[in-house]
Amino acid sequence: MGALVGLLLGGGLFLLWWSCWVPSQRVRGGPAGPMARARDVLAQAGVASVTPQAVLGACLAVWSAVAVLGLALTQSVSIAAAFATLAAWLPVTVVTTRARRRRTVLRELWPEVVDNLASGVRAGLSLPEAVGQLAERGPEPLRPAFAAFAADYRASGRFGEALDVLKERLADPVADRICEALRITREVGGADLGRLLRSLSAFLREDLRTRSELAARQSWTVNAARVAVAAPWLVLAMLSTRPESVRAFDSTAGAVVLIAGGAVCAVAYRLMLRIGRLPEEQRVLR
Repeated sequence: MGALVGLLLGGGLFLLWWSCWVPSQRVRGGPAGPMARARDVLAQAGVASVTPQAVLGACLAVWSAVAVLGLALTQSVSIAAAFATLAAWLPVTVVTTRARRRRTVLRELWPEVVDNLASGVRAGLSLPEAVGQLAERGPEPLRPAFAAFAADYRASGRFGEALDVLKERLADPVADRICEALRITREVGGADLGRLLRSLSAFLREDLRTRSELAARQSWTVNAARVAVAAPWLVLAMLSTRPESVRAFDSTAGAVVLIAGGAVCAVAYRLMLRIGRLPEEQRVLR
């Protein structure tokens, strides 16, 4: 009897404690968490089927391979670990670089998408038909996404849900604005959709022109900073061919120098990216 009373008391205390921890839910349009941002980058890179955990596994695999290879070549644990840590960021760098390049390409295509939508609406097409016809008349890189939207709408008949899936598939702030404008027009009606789309097209073209001018002016500064960050590690790679240098860096003082140098390079590189890179538009209409 005492054991039963204790079990019930413990269960009640556990339920009271559990009730104090309400799972937080991100409101629509609120700030995204790290995993959501990682999935957005993967979708923008065109590899939405790859999970963030898979990218992390690739980083660990690259670190292990480079560490074994570096240890075999230099016979130095500290030098091998330093180059393995640098190489471990290679999968992340490949994904982010591809996402950045694809965003640049899509930024030039969104005005054409908006113009096609405006012409479809002006021709009397319904909103689902105007969006679905982009699978044939839209820009080539975006046709698969709009073809999937058309298939989703035909399967469910729910325009809002198909738009939500399209937004997640594209993971682009411009696509979010277009989809929300179409959703509002579908739900509450409105005769100004054509004017809104034409204004959005003009704004996107102006933004593209301004961004292109700024990117051309600051690209040489970013490239010079990247060369400056890579130079010490190229020197370390050449020094690692000499046995006396390997013995020096394999000591405690040498390991401290490598750690300090790596930390300084990482901070300087991140600071350079934050100062020199143009701000990217965030997704606020998820």
